[in-house]
Amino acid sequence: MDVIERRSVLALAMVYLFRMLGLFLIMPVISVAADGLDGADAALIGAAIGIYGFTQATLQIPMGMMSDKVGRKRVIIFGLVLFALGSVICANADSIMSLIFGRAIQGAGAIASTLMALLSDVTKEQNRTKAMASVGISIGASFMLSLILGPVLFEWLGLSGLFYLSFAFSIIGMALIIWVVPNQTQHAFRRDTTPSLTALGGVLKDARLRFLNISILLLHASLTALFVAIPSLLIHRYGLSLGKHSILYLLVMGGAFILMLPLIIAAEGKGKMKQVLTLVIAIIGLTTILMEWSSQLWLFAVAVCLFFVAFNTLEATLPSVISKLAPVGYRGTAMGVFSTHQFMGAFIGGAGGGWLLQHTSVAMLFTVIGCVWLAWALVSAMQPAPQPVSSMAFSVAAHSAQDVQQLTQQLMEIQGVEDVQIFTDEQTAYLKVNKKQLDKEALQRIAPQVK
Repeated sequence: MDVIERRSVLALAMVYLFRMLGLFLIMPVISVAADGLDGADAALIGAAIGIYGFTQATLQIPMGMMSDKVGRKRVIIFGLVLFALGSVICANADSIMSLIFGRAIQGAGAIASTLMALLSDVTKEQNRTKAMASVGISIGASFMLSLILGPVLFEWLGLSGLFYLSFAFSIIGMALIIWVVPNQTQHAFRRDTTPSLTALGGVLKDARLRFLNISILLLHASLTALFVAIPSLLIHRYGLSLGKHSILYLLVMGGAFILMLPLIIAAEGKGKMKQVLTLVIAIIGLTTILMEWSSQLWLFAVAVCLFFVAFNTLEATLPSVISKLAPVGYRGTAMGVFSTHQFMGAFIGGAGGGWLLQHTSVAMLFTVIGCVWLAWALVSAMQPAPQPVSSMAFSVAAHSAQDVQQLTQQLMEIQGVEDVQIFTDEQTAYLKVNKKQLDKEALQRIAPQVK
């Protein structure tokens, strides 16, 4: 990457980080902190935790498509303004309904797909995978930081202070977009990062992609539902004051990060993706049930740590599998549908978890989540193993159907190239390749820009 690309990628990764921090900082404390608001009960607190996912899921693809017409930066700034407005509403909420409304406005600033499109605009094809990985790291880091910092910051600032901090994060994000990320007057439609209506039907019908989409929905539904109950559980069952939750989360997340590495290596490096996915799905089911049966804090902490080993492994590997299985040239559509399921899962988990807690018990909440995941492990065991392929894209000079046909034939003759799509509107070739078998020298003779 050149200097401008590095600066742009860093700025966009920071925008992601700050925005997700603003959404997640309240997760480890809100079920306790919102209990004193007018009209609050477990069901409505759950809705307050997860409602952002509904508006985010509903609006992120339309806003991404809108950015093709009116400009990326305009849509991102508009989304950050909505996020700032929602944060102020939440900070001044005196009832649970006003808190829910503010959280919905926060989520309406659905700029995830637009940020990815802008990332595509400001990076070259050969650097795009690294750029997306940087953004992915920032998203993962935001969640870990939220769990660790949320309880501490709540003790210092209170719930209103956390939301004002979210407001400040949105202002910083606007400044980064306006003054650090370069202006792009030409916004190319790139199918590897931007959803396409043409491919949407095929992506939704694909059974392999559907399994992954439901998996991410269940993953975030479970996480949100658990955090409707876990903060209160730590206080009332184990006598751990809210301020000390940060220490527990620090130990848990640190251990989970270390323990997930062998699983990631086995999945990605050893070709054991199906086995790892099935294993961690079963671990989520078992550890969730173990949380309910843990009479000692140390045992509960072990169960939560193992849960996050599995959670982090899925969070890291599912996008990789989506990329492998997505129709060639339409990774952006597959990822857009995947992200929509992720955000909708947060809504379902918050609302559903809160309802279960309100009308049944903590034991029922944990049992339902655990049994769903154990059943899903059986479904996972029946899935075909994903092929060891990866996506690749590079610019080409193909102006006619004859050019496309000729170049497609040349590329398909290269060892290791599994599928090819060339789009004249983008002047881009999209490939599915088996990197272990790929004849890179032959590919570079046709496309010298491939590194």
